Amino acid sequence: MANFTLFRFNIELSHIGRSLYQTLDFRVAQHPSESMPYLLTRLLAYVLNFEDELTFAPTGLHDPDAAAIHLPGKNGGFKTLIEIGSPGTRKLHKATKQAEEVKIYTYKNPQALAEEIKNEKVHRASEIELYSLTPEFLSELAPLLKRDNKWAILVNDGIISIQAGEVSISSEVSLHPISSL
Repeated sequence: MANFTLFRFNIELSHIGRSLYQTLDFRVAQHPSESMPYLLTRLLAYVLNFEDELTFAPTGLHDPDAAAIHLPGKNGGFKTLIEIGSPGTRKLHKATKQAEEVKIYTYKNPQALAEEIKNEKVHRASEIELYSLTPEFLSELAPLLKRDNKWAILVNDGIISIQAGEVSISSEVSLHPISSL
């Protein structure tokens, strides 16, 4: 059986653009095969999109067909599916047919991913929201991660600022359009 590492988060979230000011208290399990950049990107995607009923995949990384994060929709479908890293185009094609909106948060090369999506003619490709976090930002954030985390996160005008204890770091969360052919 896999040994998961469990992280607890208590986050004071201030998302100015969404007028969302809330305390989040949740846990995230890191699968043994999950890299630190993937875990941090998954965590931040959850925080950036937080709303009631937003959920991490219950099967974690065990189910390659499940989205990393989802928000249920009406009639058993999905309002939002959020993928992390560089999801395959087949998975994205299926996701755009299942959900009202599909978002990707990556720490890898966003232009290469956008080109792949465009070239493979993914359904509703131009509607997919592709965001990137820089590897440098995630490298700065990684040493701040503890088993029990108390952070303050401010999101304003595409910038995310994280305060963890006495340390504060910020970065742009860049949106990369996927142009349709």
